[in-house]
Parts: sequence; C-alpha cells; structure tokens
Amino acid sequence: MKFRFTQLREIAVDEILALHRDAKVLRHLPLATGTFDAEACGRWLADKEAQWDRHGHGPWAIMVDGHFAGWGGLQREGDDADLALVMSPHYWGLGLPICREILRIGFEELGVESVTARLPASRTRTAGLGRMGFRRDGEVSIDGVRFIRFRLSASDRQRVCAWRAGTCRD
Repeated sequence: MKFRFTQLREIAVDEILALHRDAKVLRHLPLATGTFDAEACGRWLADKEAQWDRHGHGPWAIMVDGHFAGWGGLQREGDDADLALVMSPHYWGLGLPICREILRIGFEELGVESVTARLPASRTRTAGLGRMGFRRDGEVSIDGVRFIRFRLSASDRQRVCAWRAGTCRD
C-alpha cells in the first residue's frame, strides 16, 4: 500500500465525519466529546487549515491507494511541534511508516528541533514510539484528561537512524 499526503480541504466532509464517528477511533480520542456534525467538522477543518497559515505546518489528509485513510502531521501545541495521527482502523498497520515520513519532513524540511507525541494515559502500548526514538517527557492534563508526553529531539533521531540503518533517510 502506498500513501501520500494532501490537504484536508480536498476530502469530502462525509469521509471526515465517518472517521471521527468510528467507535474504534473514538476509543483513542478522549477529548472527542460532543457531537461531531458537519458544522463542527467545518470549524475543525478551519482550525487545521489555520495552523498552516500560523506555523507553516499542520495536519494533512493521508491517502492510501487513492482512499482517505486518516489525517496526521505536526500540530503546534504551545512551543512544541506535536505529532498527530488519526487513522481509520483498516489502515492502522501503516502508522509507523507514516509517522516516520512526518518526522522526516519535520526534521529535514521544516527544521524542527524536537517533536512531541501525547498519548492518553489509558494507552499502554507505547513501544512503537520508543522504536522511533521517543522518550517519555512527563505528563500533561488537557480538559481534565491525563496524557503522557513523549519527545524526540533531532539529535536522538539521528542516533536512532544511524543505529537502525535503513529505517530513516538521513
């Protein structure tokens, strides 16, 4: 399966709504409360697009073999570039190569110094972040929900890529 990134505005609202209403996806999104209808989706899309204007980066739509598979990218969270990835369950096995490409773009093309990833404390399977070089970097609370924050610095990424030759393009 081949993936590519495109702008979220190119995706039909119905496809975004279906992703954000999928019970398997929602299980991993504790901040996704309330009704996510066409109006809410419009506000969400406007916010995602505005990130590109404000920071020069933001989330993309992820296409796999021509189908909308989810969205992800680097979002600004305070002073951090935060890795976000929300995929349809059918495509969950592609998370690692997609994250690696997002990180490559962030470090090599955008010149970010570090990237964070925040997982709800309920998510206990975090080994994939460790394999990419992320290290635990404390906890944060957002709207009363506890998240574990992980961080990958540019220098840590280079060491991991050198150690695992071939997994990253350096």
